Amino acid sequence: MVYILLAPGFEEMEAVVPGDLLRRAGIPAAYVSVGHQEVCGAHSIRLMADLTIDQMDLTQMDMVVLPGGKAGVEALSANSQVLDAVKFAAENGKWIGAICAAPAILAKLHITDGKRVVCYPDSQWVSAMEGATVDPVAPAVTDGRVITGASAGCAVAFGLALVTALRGQELARSVAEGIVIR
Repeated sequence: MVYILLAPGFEEMEAVVPGDLLRRAGIPAAYVSVGHQEVCGAHSIRLMADLTIDQMDLTQMDMVVLPGGKAGVEALSANSQVLDAVKFAAENGKWIGAICAAPAILAKLHITDGKRVVCYPDSQWVSAMEGATVDPVAPAVTDGRVITGASAGCAVAFGLALVTALRGQELARSVAEGIVIR
């Protein structure tokens, strides 16, 4: 199971696009709210989460995904259950995905130390990536079991990297062809 964690102010494209691509690939993915089941994103789009964080079963997790969005990332970063889930993933060899500002959460937990990553290309977020090497141009980067994405505009590349990690390049290519990536 892939758990995509949502907090108020999340960047909608960075949650919906990867979740859609995972589901197109036949990979079970659930949106998990850190609060109320209905979560309002950064651009006032409301998503109904599949689960709340209290319902998440870490023993069923294959991957945890953290969308960006400044307010959403700040809320995720301040939530002990989120941090515990990310730590659990890191300590148990699970995949971890974070896009835009969310890789800063991984840096805070020292998960990206010594890794090549990408994040939102703003000095606030790049400087938060202490201990990691930030790629200034890649849309998505996989280093070990950590997958990072640059921004909302890179949500498709990030989502396909998640599919590749879990089910291989051939399926990711098939999903990309199905949505007509040119």
